[in-house]
Amino acid sequence: MAHRRIRPFNTRDTYPEQKLDNDLAQAVVARGATVFLRGQCPQELDGGASVGHGDPVAQTHKVMQNIRQLVEEAGARMEHVTKLVVYLTDIRHREAVYRTMGEYIRGVHPVCTGLVVVALARPEWLVEIDATAVIPE
Repeated sequence: MAHRRIRPFNTRDTYPEQKLDNDLAQAVVARGATVFLRGQCPQELDGGASVGHGDPVAQTHKVMQNIRQLVEEAGARMEHVTKLVVYLTDIRHREAVYRTMGEYIRGVHPVCTGLVVVALARPEWLVEIDATAVIPE
């Protein structure tokens, strides 16, 4: 791993009733150049078209693909991601969103905070995720 992860865990152990499988950590110690991403929404980075209307899984795939692309454009890799903040407009989408997000962070163990909000910038958006990565020294 690129950074020291403190108390890594998997959500299948923390939330067994939710059938989740995300590699997270309680804390991350990182040194290097920090990459801050703005909240990524389910839209194309080029052109801004919204993706996955009404489908939290499709929207999460697009959000995580955007995060991966921007992290790589910054000269980092997904293993350099240290923190994610997940914004949902409906708590009922939590399991689907976290399962999908988990596909992109397998073995990474970032810290993660999840929030349920009244709305996002566009009414069709169900999920937004912002990320922080640190490129090691």
